[in-house]
Amino acid sequence: MTKMIGRRSILGATLAAPMLARHGWAQSTYPNKPIRMVVPFAPAGTTDLLGRIVGEILQNAWGANVVVENKSGAGGNVGAQAVATAPADGYTLMLGTVGTAVTNQFLYKKMPYDTATAFAPVAIFGEVANVLAVHPKVPVKTAKEYVEYCKKEGTNKVSFGTPGIGSTGQLAMEYFKALAGFTAEHVGYRGSALVLQDLLPGNIPSTMDNLPPYLPHIQAGALRALGVTSSKRWFALPDVPTIAEQGYDGFDAAPWWYVAAPAGTPKEIVKKLSEAIVKGGKSPEAIKKVRDAGAGELVGTDEELAAQIKTETVKWKKVIDAAKLEPQ
Repeated sequence: MTKMIGRRSILGATLAAPMLARHGWAQSTYPNKPIRMVVPFAPAGTTDLLGRIVGEILQNAWGANVVVENKSGAGGNVGAQAVATAPADGYTLMLGTVGTAVTNQFLYKKMPYDTATAFAPVAIFGEVANVLAVHPKVPVKTAKEYVEYCKKEGTNKVSFGTPGIGSTGQLAMEYFKALAGFTAEHVGYRGSALVLQDLLPGNIPSTMDNLPPYLPHIQAGALRALGVTSSKRWFALPDVPTIAEQGYDGFDAAPWWYVAAPAGTPKEIVKKLSEAIVKGGKSPEAIKKVRDAGAGELVGTDEELAAQIKTETVKWKKVIDAAKLEPQ
C-alpha cells in the first residue's frame, strides 16, 4: 500500500530541522566534503609539516580529504585572516603559531583580525625548544655563566643573533634578560641561515633561536649549547639542561603550534576535531613524524588551548612591553 505524505507532514519536518541542528544532529555527518587546512607559512617548514601531519590524522580518523593550503605573509597574519573570514562550518582550519595566536597583536601596528575573537580554539599540536648557543671561543659552558659573562663585559657588549625583530628567539632572550637581570645586544637577521653564517665563524658570539637549524652544528662541536628554553630537557639534546633548571625557575619559552577554526564553528564540530587530533597526536606514528619535523610532541584539547592562549598572552605582553618593542 502506498502511504500518502501530505503538506502538513512536510511542513512539520521542515520546522523540526532547526531543532535537530541545535541538538547537534546536523553535525552527525561531519565531515562530508574536503577540509581545507590553511598553513600561514611557506611549504617545507616545520609549520607546514605539522599541518600535513594533522591532515593525515584527520584523514585516518574519518577518511576525510584534507587539503593543505599555504598562505604566507606578515608573520602568519595573511593566512590567519583567510581563516578568520572563512565560513564557520568546520571545513576551514588553520595550523597556527604562537605568533598568530598571541604575539603578533603586540608586534604589528595593524592586525587584519581580532586575535581574541576571530577563532575557535581546537587543539594544541606540537612545540619546539629555543636554544641558547655560543661560538666555542666564548668562555662559558652554562646559561648562568653566560649571564655572568654578559654582566662582566658590560651593558650590551655581548650580542646575540636571531631571525629577526619579534622572532620567538628574540622574545625568549628578552624574557631571559628580564628574569636574570643582564643586558645583551640584539642583532636581527632575515632568517636562521643568516644567523648561522655569522655565528659559525665567530662574527657574533651567541644566539637564541629555534633549535633545529643549530642541532647538527651543536652535535658536531661547532657550536656550544648552554640551555634550552623548554620546560623539560629536549629529546634531541638530553644532556643539555633547561634554562629553568639552571637557577631560573619557571622560565619556559618554547614556541608552540595549534589548530583553530573560524569563530562561530559549532561546538560539536570543534569537539569532534579536538578529540580526533589529540588522540591521533598521541600515537607513536604521529610522535615520530612530529619529531622528524623538528618539533616535540605536545597535544591539548580545545579547552587547554584556550587556557594556554590566555596565559601566554599575559606573559608575552609583559615581555614585549618591558623590552620596549615597537609595533612594526
